[in-house]
Amino acid sequence: MLLRLDLQLFSGEKTEKATSNKRRDARKKGQVLKSPEVSSALTLLLCFSFFLIGGKSLLEGCFQIYRGSFQEYMLWDLSISSAQVLYKQLLIEGAKIVAPIFAVVLVAGLFANYIQVGFMLNIESLKMNFGKLNPIQGAKQILSIRSIVELIKSILKIVLTSSIAFGMIWQQKNELFVIGEKNLWDAVRMIGSLTIKLGMAVAGSLVILAAADYLYQWFEHEKKLRMSKQDIKDEYKKMEGDPVIKGKRRAKQRELSMNRMMQDVPKADVIITNPTHFAVAIRYDIELMDAPEVIAKGKDHIALKIKEIAKQNKIMTVENKPLARALFAAVDIGETIPEELFNAVGEILAYVYYQEGRYKGMKA
Repeated sequence: MLLRLDLQLFSGEKTEKATSNKRRDARKKGQVLKSPEVSSALTLLLCFSFFLIGGKSLLEGCFQIYRGSFQEYMLWDLSISSAQVLYKQLLIEGAKIVAPIFAVVLVAGLFANYIQVGFMLNIESLKMNFGKLNPIQGAKQILSIRSIVELIKSILKIVLTSSIAFGMIWQQKNELFVIGEKNLWDAVRMIGSLTIKLGMAVAGSLVILAAADYLYQWFEHEKKLRMSKQDIKDEYKKMEGDPVIKGKRRAKQRELSMNRMMQDVPKADVIITNPTHFAVAIRYDIELMDAPEVIAKGKDHIALKIKEIAKQNKIMTVENKPLARALFAAVDIGETIPEELFNAVGEILAYVYYQEGRYKGMKA
């Protein structure tokens, strides 16, 4: 028993890679390849790198505020005006300490987004989409494969970071148990050093997870952008126009061009023929032209039409097979004849003028 499969049934399957136009439209709608894990991991890594380099200055700034509070501010007479001055000074000092951290976070976030999607200002994402309020659609998203992957990824992040933090703290347990015996500066330095090492280790592990997540996001992004063969055909029709309509348009243009050419045939001085396959209409005005010009040409039935119009307008037809072929192949409509054909065409024009009893000088 033989089964026949209609290949058109598979034309709707999205098996083809997205075209550049589809990618451009998706980008305009905000559908870009982006992993939020890359931004968070890179931001965390740069922040702790900043703490590693400038952490000492941050601690000194905090101690300076602490010392100033007890050595200077505690001696002030408390009043509304002095409280305002105190608040402003503390706010300024605190801003000086926190501002570099905010700057690092801002630069890291912008850099992480730029390396993923480049510069993009998307207005479409700001528009209200009431479809997101659909509870049925929301339930589908909760139970989707993507949600399960996100859940597994979150659990993996928690387990990995917790394991790293526990392992590093466990290694320092003996020093942490006797931290109360150390002075304030040594205790702060130990806690700060441990915190930075812990943050760098966690950030490094998150970078690895971000790389894996980026590959997953790339796969999902490409899967969403896939197109069916019919989609590609429809896009081509939309961009280039329907082939049937384009063919009709070309035919109409050829018809108009043909009509204009036929209207110029009565202006010719002579028709050079093959005799049946080719016909070339030549016009020459010694006062306006430097050389004879081809105003019409045709092959087969078009050649017969040119000769018919020439006969109706009493234009002489001269048979010259090699010259007709050469003119048809080498000269387009509206162009002057090439220099190597001057003599041959000049002899024919001289013969025509002689037969018609009129004389026009020919330029050499």
